[in-house]
Amino acid sequence: MGAAVNGRARCRAAFSIMALKSTIYKINLNVSDMDRGYYAEHALTVARHPSENDERMMVRVLAFAMHASEDLRFGRGLSTEDEADLYEPDLTGAIRLWIDVGLPDEKLVRKAAARADRVVVVTYGRTAVQWWEQSKAAFARLRNLTVVRLATADTQALAGLAQRALSLQCIVNEQQVWLGDDGAMLQPAWVVVQGGERS
Repeated sequence: MGAAVNGRARCRAAFSIMALKSTIYKINLNVSDMDRGYYAEHALTVARHPSENDERMMVRVLAFAMHASEDLRFGRGLSTEDEADLYEPDLTGAIRLWIDVGLPDEKLVRKAAARADRVVVVTYGRTAVQWWEQSKAAFARLRNLTVVRLATADTQALAGLAQRALSLQCIVNEQQVWLGDDGAMLQPAWVVVQGGERS
């Protein structure tokens, strides 16, 4: 009897571990960024954490496209609170660029600003304006911080693009952004509320 109970417990534990595995998305991203003079194709493997929805994942993909480089990488995701959603290290391992999406805690943003040369926070969601109003006075002291706001309608439209295998094109010209596939090209508004231009 005891062995049977232990067996069921092990099965439940194994099921829980399997249930927590990330979903893998393969995205072929073609970037034509005329503002930065950057043109490249990236074969991305994006792991979507079990607690992450398509909207947040696609905001991460947009953030990658807007700052694309050969060295830009995805972090380990929501399970690692003190790690960037995307980051760009230099040859020594120091972080040149740290990108978070969502509405991070002010302390985490300050910590990121101390660790990285540049920090970008890409905000979205129905409480993004309230979050900014509460945070902007403290963030004004962080000279290496850029804060971007995306409209809810835009991020929800981005979520509609999500597929396990996906080919996307991103075009940036004079601060205007187009992102989409063969079926639809979206034009999300990349609104900078603090900080300067991308580099």
